[in-house]
Amino acid sequence: MNKAIYTGALGACLLIGAAASAQNPIIRDQFTADPTARVFEGKVYLYPSHDIISPVEPERKWFCMADYHIFSSEDLMNWTDHGVLISQENVPWGKPDGYSMWAPDCVEKNGKYYFYFPNAPKSGRGFAVGVAVADKPYGPFKPEAEPIKGVMGIDPCVLNASDGTSYIYWSGMGLRGAKLKDNMLELDGESVRLDEPLPAGFKEGPFIFEREGRFYLTYPWVQDRTETLAYAMSDNPLGPYEYKGLIMDQSQSSCWTNHHSLVEYKGEWYLFYHHNDYSPQFDKNRSARIDKVRFNEDGTIQTVTPTLRGVGISPASSLIQLDRYSFMSGGGTFVDFLDTQKPFDGWFVNLPRPQTWVEYEDIDFGNKAPKKIRIRYRSEAGAAMGFSAEENKDFATVKFPSAKTWTEITAPMDLELTGICNVHAAVNSGDIQIDWITFE
Repeated sequence: MNKAIYTGALGACLLIGAAASAQNPIIRDQFTADPTARVFEGKVYLYPSHDIISPVEPERKWFCMADYHIFSSEDLMNWTDHGVLISQENVPWGKPDGYSMWAPDCVEKNGKYYFYFPNAPKSGRGFAVGVAVADKPYGPFKPEAEPIKGVMGIDPCVLNASDGTSYIYWSGMGLRGAKLKDNMLELDGESVRLDEPLPAGFKEGPFIFEREGRFYLTYPWVQDRTETLAYAMSDNPLGPYEYKGLIMDQSQSSCWTNHHSLVEYKGEWYLFYHHNDYSPQFDKNRSARIDKVRFNEDGTIQTVTPTLRGVGISPASSLIQLDRYSFMSGGGTFVDFLDTQKPFDGWFVNLPRPQTWVEYEDIDFGNKAPKKIRIRYRSEAGAAMGFSAEENKDFATVKFPSAKTWTEITAPMDLELTGICNVHAAVNSGDIQIDWITFE
């Protein structure tokens, strides 16, 4: 980031309300792929698939899922794990050791919650799609005895259109869609092919939503070597759909898949997607992320750039992970795991020389200015750093003794900070690695 951008990014702290901290990925104790987000009862509920390392074939290099978890959040930052929604051995029609519980969805209709999921059937080949029903978005869910007749494939998505009708979409012999009966368990007519007028290339994972009277067919699409997220628009739920462009470009780190959902919550639109953050050497173990989505005046979607920072406002009193940065200098800076054998322990940021820096946006200092900054670090030779929230004004200068193991240090605040600020941490001398900072 050049000096001009740095000046504009920091500026003065904003005095606005705040919530809790969040960074990408959003679930940090297990793998969570294919995240479908829905708004129920004033919260966002997340229904992802659950990647695991295959317990029956340790060397199996493919997707492996045995169950589903449910997560919820009121602020998109603190997520509650409601536990296992359903496991493969509890599906009456499914193969109990198939490890094939791929991307799901959940919708509400007439006071009931319907969870749609693919699975390998006990007999035959391929995938079927089943339904589990509950009275609450967090369950308990009871699976139906049989899968939906006429749906063979993966990645189910259900749309409750504004006129009261419901539709199901899936990947199987192309992207397909069909109307659902009011019981939400049966097709109401034959399915139709949706992707034939779209540009060529492998497509899967349809997610359909309605906005301002128009319908958006969004889907992972292999345009080149890995999956982008693309979309098309129509005036009708079952098309025809007209291709419009990309929501997200293909991964720069060669994670082969992407899978997503889009949701409006409290006046903002968000893209939920996944990446192999916790498993960079094996892209079949993915983790859910969130970034904001913006629409143009004509209804088209602006391309989303994936970030580590994610969404939300971090309280100054929380452990702020600078490795989930908003901006970072060059000059040898990098992010790495604290322990490569324990990826869920998280990362650190390496600042190897003077004039290297990292910046983290949207930290809430509240109305009462903190007195101290506390930092977990390690440094071969020791270092000196300046921490600023306005250009050329350090609110803290910290001298770090040499420490070859992770060590905490506390330093006084030289300036008072309140409200929402962006914090810029720059090395003045020496070298340093930082795990987190917090304010007291």
